[in-house]
Amino acid sequence: MHVEEAGDGGPVLLCLHGIGSSSAAFAPQLATLSRYVRVVAWDAPGYAKSADPVGPFTLDDFADTAAALIRQRGGRAHVLGVSWGGVIALRLAARHPELVSSLIVAASSAGSGTDPAKAEAMRARADELAEVGPRAFAERRGPRLVSDAAPEALVQRVTDTMADSLRLPGYRCSTESMAATDLRIADLSAVTAPALVLCGDQDRVTGIEASQLLTADLHSSVFVIVKDAGHLANQEQSEAFDAWVLAHLRISAGIAESC
Repeated sequence: MHVEEAGDGGPVLLCLHGIGSSSAAFAPQLATLSRYVRVVAWDAPGYAKSADPVGPFTLDDFADTAAALIRQRGGRAHVLGVSWGGVIALRLAARHPELVSSLIVAASSAGSGTDPAKAEAMRARADELAEVGPRAFAERRGPRLVSDAAPEALVQRVTDTMADSLRLPGYRCSTESMAATDLRIADLSAVTAPALVLCGDQDRVTGIEASQLLTADLHSSVFVIVKDAGHLANQEQSEAFDAWVLAHLRISAGIAESC
């Protein structure tokens, strides 16, 4: 398991990337939030520098792997998940409530299993990756993850991260985990950790409505729209995104106003 870490003190903030990314997606948070907390960003099993999973790997397996990381770093963490990473974070909080102090869920949903067409499309992604390869796959999908006004350098960075991170069988496991999941069935109501739910106002992947619906079943949550941001608000509008995360951590973890 490969992780990137920054920060010497404070509580752990575990960062779980989206389905087409890696720990590189959290470069802004590793640079900024590490002044306040210990930031740990993983490459999920089967992604980038982490080893491939052995055999089938379900959403529970991803969540349990994240739980093991938390135990290795003291036994409790605040968890930040983007998109698919948010789905893992919510399942983690439902399965292992004793490990999750709070949640930050960005550009996420209840899973693709909420709709048969979405589930079918999600499963088809792995076949597309196998057919065209990671570079062509990333060039097709990367630009949609940010707004139309995003700098070209960011578009290129997002595309390169995807191309460098994806491979089979890991990607097939992750797409299947999304296709088979509907968190509305039991997980959301089981989450007791306070949650900050964010979505970019120009998110063309998850969309504001799907993201906001998460708050209906969470016991304690706040919903925030990040202006001028697409799906990857933590990268496109990192200053505003990090400010919201810090505000959440100051309440849930008692983080000081200044480092």
